[in-house]
Amino acid sequence: MRAEFLYWSACMSSEKNESAEKIDHAVDVAIRLALLGFLIYSCFQIVRPFMQLLVWGAIMATAVYPLYLKLLPRLKNKEGLTATLMVVVTLLIMIVPVYELTISFVDTMQTLNARFEAGTLNVPPPNESVQGWPIIGERLYEAWSLASSNIESLVTQYQDELARFSQKAVGVMAGLGGAVGSFIISTIIAGAFLAFAQECYGYTVKVLDRIMNNGGQHFADLGTQTIRSVAQGVIGIAFIQAILSAIGLTIMDVPAVGVWVLLVLVLAIVQLPPIIVLAPIIVYVFSVNDTLPSVIFMIYAIIVSSSDAFLKPLFLGRGMDIPMPVILLGAIGGVILMGILGLFIGAIVLAIGYTLFTNWVNGPIVIINEQAAVESTDE
Repeated sequence: MRAEFLYWSACMSSEKNESAEKIDHAVDVAIRLALLGFLIYSCFQIVRPFMQLLVWGAIMATAVYPLYLKLLPRLKNKEGLTATLMVVVTLLIMIVPVYELTISFVDTMQTLNARFEAGTLNVPPPNESVQGWPIIGERLYEAWSLASSNIESLVTQYQDELARFSQKAVGVMAGLGGAVGSFIISTIIAGAFLAFAQECYGYTVKVLDRIMNNGGQHFADLGTQTIRSVAQGVIGIAFIQAILSAIGLTIMDVPAVGVWVLLVLVLAIVQLPPIIVLAPIIVYVFSVNDTLPSVIFMIYAIIVSSSDAFLKPLFLGRGMDIPMPVILLGAIGGVILMGILGLFIGAIVLAIGYTLFTNWVNGPIVIINEQAAVESTDE
């Protein structure tokens, strides 16, 4: 009996020791996880102010990397020099038009203010057809007629509305200045990414391999193709529409062309029809020009606004296995959720989700990278 008692005591003591060891191990794991979580959170908070700039830099570098590869041999394969040259040229291409636009806007405002104070600011009277427009016709005709006959009375009557509009205009200009500053910093970051493109790509593949079980290269290439597709199919088309709008507005001698072109560009990028901006300009053109050139400009503006309908299938999703509507939906949804940056993030997320869903529907598909494929072939 004594031997059995000693045996059971030893067993219970062993179980208690094992239980204590498990508790100690669980506590150690919990402490390590807490410290790891705190470290990750602290790193994220430190990097957070620069996160958007880093993402923009990575997107810009990915979009222009094919051009970088074409320029590299011509500059004797000097990666740093090629990246620096592209950054300088990009900044000049961006800063010069913005500078001209700002100067044009300021000059226009100063000229209007000087003419208003001198009493020489004249507004052409509206066409009688404006009065027959649905919903806004009568009020617009009255305000327009008052502006053409006595602009001082119009300013007095709509003083509060004009003050709010001025505040919004100042806010927009301040936001534009901030956007230009962010663009400059992101462009410099993109140059750094270009100079170390191979290292960045390899590290990205390694990280995705850890997440995707050796599918890192596939999804890295998918993200790269999606970024370039959106850059061509959304931003490229937006620039085309803005340039075509600028040509038409310049020919019709519309004042403040730079402001309207910028608005067309922004609307086209966020996937809204440029006709929102061009429609009031069409009304203005009809009021100050003959019928024939006004009709031609109206047709031209409608064609420019709807040109994305046949340009998107040509550029968006080209060279990809992902259908064009998936990329377009991702870009539009991303803009709604995250703003301009969502153009790329939304398209990438939806493209990856579509790929995973398609693979799941079609059955298990093992994705391996090229290195693994070479090793298996050698064996």
